[in-house]
Amino acid sequence: MTKGLILVADDDTAIRTVLNHALNRAGYDVRLASNAASLWDIINKDKVDVIITDIVMPDENVFNLIPKIKTLKPDLPIITMSAKNTLMTAITAAEKGAFEYLPKPFDLNELLNIVNRAISEKTTKKNKNTQLVEQEIIPLVGRSDAMQEIYKTMAKLTQTDLTVMITGESGTGKELIAKALHDFGKRKNGNFVAINMAAIPKDLIESELFGHEKGSFTGAINKSIGKFELAHNGTLFLDEIGDMPLEAQTRLLRVL
Repeated sequence: MTKGLILVADDDTAIRTVLNHALNRAGYDVRLASNAASLWDIINKDKVDVIITDIVMPDENVFNLIPKIKTLKPDLPIITMSAKNTLMTAITAAEKGAFEYLPKPFDLNELLNIVNRAISEKTTKKNKNTQLVEQEIIPLVGRSDAMQEIYKTMAKLTQTDLTVMITGESGTGKELIAKALHDFGKRKNGNFVAINMAAIPKDLIESELFGHEKGSFTGAINKSIGKFELAHNGTLFLDEIGDMPLEAQTRLLRVL
């Protein structure tokens, strides 16, 4: 008895052959497609458990096909592959409802692990709303393995509403990542407010974050709106948060 039926779609014969052999050895049945039309035909004819597909096919971009697949079979996991390794590709894959995005070239063991996970999670996987992401220019570039992992993580985070901790050396683009998460996330219609915590005097941190009323302390000649209020329904980026006094960090933790 096989572990499931996997549909592999790619216009590259070598990739289809390699994936066919690897999946067969792992105990899966495999159907192969060289274009989007063949992929669609197989989905309609066979009971496919998982789709592994390149994004750019000779006859159609698979991103245009995913909504149709999701309408026909909402719980069918779709693993997308692409040699166009950009953040927008990863984000669009997530927005369209792909189960996972893999940049080419990829490790076969990683792919098999993803397929196994897709099979096991298929019955409990919740449907995702598909949403077209406009093609915008974003200041994030890079094709290294490390950047591909960052893109994949960011794509998943844009689908959530969580507090995110971004770490890295000075100058590595932490604010750029925060801005991209805002621009393509659920809070993109709100304000993006950035504040360097290391540049604020200790005695003014609470006032900067939470605001103050006129006359609440010496020098408070006007009412001031705090950064949390300015970023309401948006994103507040607290840069250099580790340089804040420990007492202030403790108070901030209660808010977060």
